[in-house]
Amino acid sequence: MHISNFRPVKRIGDIVRIFANMRKALSAKLVMIGDGPERASAEALADELKLGGEVHFLGNQVGVEQLLGQADLFLLPTDGESFGLGALEAMSCGVPVIGCQKGGLPEVVLHGQTGYLAPVGDVEAMSQCALKILTDDDLRKEMGENARQRVLETFDAKLIVPQYEEFYRQVVGE
Repeated sequence: MHISNFRPVKRIGDIVRIFANMRKALSAKLVMIGDGPERASAEALADELKLGGEVHFLGNQVGVEQLLGQADLFLLPTDGESFGLGALEAMSCGVPVIGCQKGGLPEVVLHGQTGYLAPVGDVEAMSQCALKILTDDDLRKEMGENARQRVLETFDAKLIVPQYEEFYRQVVGE
């Protein structure tokens, strides 16, 4: 699964290529949620790679946590995600993440524990990481549990909001 605003920085074509590589080894479906300027080219690439009925473009959706809860893997191969909210949302639903070693994703996704990180544009490495997760039920379950736990222990609002409040107090000199 992938959720985004389909801008060039999201590298939507890489997601389709990762999926195409995965499909050579296993049966799967790719669910693409969102909309934006790269959607048409991603649909064309899926057609070109003959992935027609296996890639589903759902457009913008409400209640994505219900959809995320059905995913086995979340793909986010972006070129410089500032934080990785999509990854955090997937992890909160117990879904491992494949992402890039750039931007804020390494702060969210722990390589080898909650998913895998690879260099930007390394479709082959991300494909191999995805296959590793999708072909090992125990690994996928463990990474999903680790992901959920990481969100609860590190990014829960009860932990983060007091940090922001303290920061603002320091800035305003209270």
